[in-house]
Amino acid sequence: MASARAARAPAGKRGRGAPDVPAVPVDRLIHEPLRLGIVSALAATARLTFGDLKRMLGASDGNLSVHARRLEEAGYVACEKTFDGRVPRTTFRITAEGRRALERYLAHMEALIAAHRDR
Repeated sequence: MASARAARAPAGKRGRGAPDVPAVPVDRLIHEPLRLGIVSALAATARLTFGDLKRMLGASDGNLSVHARRLEEAGYVACEKTFDGRVPRTTFRITAEGRRALERYLAHMEALIAAHRDR
């Protein structure tokens, strides 16, 4: 996938004096609020348990599970399931691909904000 910085709207499509705005669509996988919360939390902390994420994001078990699985299937987060005695423990971490996707997403949003402010 081309980087958000490389793909720009043609000069005639930008508005007078407006900064370059990415021509590529926003990453819909990360744009969903709960998934954005998951990757953002994991970008700030090396590893978080399922319970930690659930508390931080105010999510239900089922909702968090579904969204975390979508991120895992995309290769944005890694999930490790272990046992602490007899208690199952699920731990998540952001992958290099997930970090790059988050950086692209943030750059895209920053460009949109800058374009809006410069109007």
